[in-house]
Amino acid sequence: MPLQLLRVGICVSATLVRRFRRGNADWSALPDKAAIQLNDTHPAMAVPELMRILLDEAHLGWHQAWDLSQRTLAYTNHTLLPEALEKWPIAWFEMLLPRHLEIIFEINRRFVDAVRTHFPGDEGRVARVSLIGEGPTQHVRMANLAIVGSHSTNGVAAIHSQLLRTTTVKDLAEMFPERFSNKTNGVTPRRWLRLANPTLAHTITEAIGDGWITDLTELRQLRPLADDPEFRIAFREAKRQAKAKFADWIRMSSGQTVDPDTIFDCHIKRIHEYKRQLLNALRIVVLYNRLRANPNLQVAPRTFIFGGKAAPAYHLAKVVIKFINNLASIIESDPGLRRQIKVVFLPEYDVTLAQQLIPASDVSNQISTAGYEASGTSNMKFMMNGALTLGTRDGATIEMAEEAGEENFFLFGLTAEQVANSRGWYNPH
Repeated sequence: MPLQLLRVGICVSATLVRRFRRGNADWSALPDKAAIQLNDTHPAMAVPELMRILLDEAHLGWHQAWDLSQRTLAYTNHTLLPEALEKWPIAWFEMLLPRHLEIIFEINRRFVDAVRTHFPGDEGRVARVSLIGEGPTQHVRMANLAIVGSHSTNGVAAIHSQLLRTTTVKDLAEMFPERFSNKTNGVTPRRWLRLANPTLAHTITEAIGDGWITDLTELRQLRPLADDPEFRIAFREAKRQAKAKFADWIRMSSGQTVDPDTIFDCHIKRIHEYKRQLLNALRIVVLYNRLRANPNLQVAPRTFIFGGKAAPAYHLAKVVIKFINNLASIIESDPGLRRQIKVVFLPEYDVTLAQQLIPASDVSNQISTAGYEASGTSNMKFMMNGALTLGTRDGATIEMAEEAGEENFFLFGLTAEQVANSRGWYNPH
């Protein structure tokens, strides 16, 4: 990690300096010429690095450098999880980037003085918003650094931005209410529909023209066609072609076989407790046990497809992957049931695989614990390719349901508020 810190510092410096200095000598024009977005906390080093450049290389005074830096930088937060709001040990800075640490300490000194002026006597607030976290070892709170050192902070879905302001960084949002806004994530239909699913894209264009490619609101013109027999047949044919194409692709790439005439029920996410792959796997166990108890139970043949990666040190996530693969093996070894249900775990999930799978999917699982998923983008990709969403009221799925109508979704579970209110008594055991 210390080497990563050094690499981040070097890359930030190269990016910040090279483009602007090309043909520009007036640093006061920086905010008008450059807008630098901190995409989550990973590039928060841009704050002290830009200050270092303005102070040490441009020889500006602190107040001017700070004004230019704040007006140039903006921050996008992508998670509400405290563990994802990075905290880098002071020892790393002392060893690798001592000048940046000096600047961070000075930013913090001035900032906590301002906090004490606005909230006299509230030392609890000072401790919570400080850029320096105390404990067994001191560390830099990178999210706080990004918020204090920029002019704008946004979340990536309406519920995420609200929870960011009211829960995750509540004290900072109260200090800088004008800086906080929402920018719901989006995905491009040019990549995730037109390129990934050419048959469906052609079907849509034949029906309503090609304006949807650059203006997705044009898809509203499809509403009257929901009951049109010819369009329904064309849609189903496009889905069947995508499923057959995926079945061929996965057989060649991994040797696994799937039946394109089964329902493809997909859960494609980073493996995490709050994304609830375990809950989905237990649902499959329940279905399997029901079928064993009653072999005549009428259930549409279904292929459950999981994909995603676990963080290197996330032991439980790896246990969940093992559980899913063990479940797949047990079902596959049952000759009486393996034609009705099948479980597939796709290794090395990446964009190439996603472009094959998403157009073929019939069901999209978006079942995160409400209040934990910042936005999600697979939910959008699956939906624009005609998959039905089975989900909770979380992330951008809320806004998708508002746009398309909740009657067109399969939503269940608690709201984010209900989840928060249950923490006092809920026992997962």
